[in-house]
Amino acid sequence: MDEVIRLVIADDEALVRSGLRLLLDGTRGIRVVGEAADGAEAAEKARSLRADVALMDLRMPGTSGIEGALLIGGDSTVLMLTSFDSEGDVVAAFDAGAKGFLLKSAPPEQLVDAVLTAARGQAAMSEKVLGTLVSMAGRTVARDPGSPVGTLSDREFTVAALIAEGLSNEEIAERIFVALPTVKTLVSRIMKKLGATNRVQVAVAYLTSG
Repeated sequence: MDEVIRLVIADDEALVRSGLRLLLDGTRGIRVVGEAADGAEAAEKARSLRADVALMDLRMPGTSGIEGALLIGGDSTVLMLTSFDSEGDVVAAFDAGAKGFLLKSAPPEQLVDAVLTAARGQAAMSEKVLGTLVSMAGRTVARDPGSPVGTLSDREFTVAALIAEGLSNEEIAERIFVALPTVKTLVSRIMKKLGATNRVQVAVAYLTSG
């Protein structure tokens, strides 16, 4: 039997919470163990109910999803679900420790997949949100010495920026004039230093480091 994923749902609208529970509870090993109406209640329930994932609306009266994510810290993996995908919202969510960012317009199966992905500690986001991140990638990102990105060498930092732009290994090799095996080695080193398991996580780390 597959391991159960314990999920807390946070949204200020009871109807939305009920709909999410109906969709997710009992699906592919997901078990909804609690509901909350704001970020503070979500943090409390995530801790007391030992939730693996907290699925939270970004904007809620009282304590927002961003504040809730900060309160949760590393106790549970946070997945944001919202109607908004502004650059500020996306960056704020990941800065607060969220592992995923999904729009409420996402197909049901994508939401299920996102919960499962977040439960594994991996980044999960809709294509539209990923597009928002990619659109930010062309801008100059400051390298914070205190962040994991600050540990990257100059060449690794350049490759991380190109990953954030959505380039493949082959395209990166052409852009920086090195052999493909060299790029693969650089990508592997970057992922190890950032604790990333995929290119999306590298992009998120790069874009939220400044």
